[in-house]
Amino acid sequence: MSVTNTTRAERRPAKARKSPLREWFDSILFAVVAATLIRWLFMEAFTIPTPSMENSLMVGDFLFVSKLHYGTRTPQTPLQVPLTHQKIWGTNIPSYSTAIQLPSYRLPGFTHVKNGDVVVFNVPPRYLNDGIDYPTDLKTNYIKRCIGIPGDKLEIKQRVVYVNGTVMPAPPRSEQRYFIRTSEALDANFFRKYDIVNDYRDLNQPTENWKPQEQYNDSTKATSLVGYTVNTTADVIEKFRSFDWVKGIEPLIDKPGETMPSIYGAPTFHWNHDNFGPLVVPKKGATTPINAETIAVYGPVIEQYEHNDNVKLTPTSITIDGKPITSYTFKQDYYFMMGDNRDNSLDSRFWGFVPEDHIVGKAVFVWMSIDPNPANLWNKIRWNRLFRIID
Repeated sequence: MSVTNTTRAERRPAKARKSPLREWFDSILFAVVAATLIRWLFMEAFTIPTPSMENSLMVGDFLFVSKLHYGTRTPQTPLQVPLTHQKIWGTNIPSYSTAIQLPSYRLPGFTHVKNGDVVVFNVPPRYLNDGIDYPTDLKTNYIKRCIGIPGDKLEIKQRVVYVNGTVMPAPPRSEQRYFIRTSEALDANFFRKYDIVNDYRDLNQPTENWKPQEQYNDSTKATSLVGYTVNTTADVIEKFRSFDWVKGIEPLIDKPGETMPSIYGAPTFHWNHDNFGPLVVPKKGATTPINAETIAVYGPVIEQYEHNDNVKLTPTSITIDGKPITSYTFKQDYYFMMGDNRDNSLDSRFWGFVPEDHIVGKAVFVWMSIDPNPANLWNKIRWNRLFRIID
């Protein structure tokens, strides 16, 4: 009689081999889970769709935004298709359910939002979210530069920003609007050489009522000038001044006291986008008296972003849960944001403050930049913008 020795491992039943379809499914599932965690905890990719941050950020820039700098927010809306925001890709079908809404907390970060930071945030007003009351973490993402942090006293005078009485220098590549008269017609290719792609307009108007710095004896020559409005940087304007065919340049600035109805605080305050404030950015724990002037700037904050129940707001009074209040203490910090393209940016000058719980992260660097309207195929990629640090 023979005896065969078998090990324990040999007595185990063999595992069934995964089918190719199961292997693909497992790989995709792992990739989705990993990407979702990275996107939530560490870093998220965004693209720039509008020129409000030009020339610091261009339309077609792809950038990474750090969640670690200011601390990651815990999800408020957990029932959501992974790697989506508001809609399922390519459809108008909502990608989320509000059946479960959780309180949102911010994990510790290694810094706080500072003056001058380029910040991605969920834009607060309903009308900028397609008129839909999205949960905070699903509101439309905006990117702007932080001009005022909690407690700052902010004022804009003739385009110059003052924070706590001190001039805040404009970002080096920020743009503003100018009116230019030339003796030559300019085309898109000319403006493209100076990165003026989205913000120029050919006025092509007679100039009898416009007097450039240089005066002309030849009236025929003067009335043959061509007019352009451009949004560009101060450095480009200095280059334009050196061209002998540029006959006059002047900044287009709103006058103090001219009321712009769409500006935040109107009609109580006679502000416009070049002359705004002064006002203090709300700070957690700070108390403000309630009157017609403070209601104009802080009333929407108290009503919409402070998580108060049953708020009734009038131009002269605020009641919370049926009780009129004479002062109010803010429950969270707020920020004031502006685009670097100062004359083509829908920012805090128009819709107010950004609450702390709307902050998404800090823009870190551009990893790719694609020109949506290139002069040729080689220039489709803006090579000089690849891996540019955002400052």
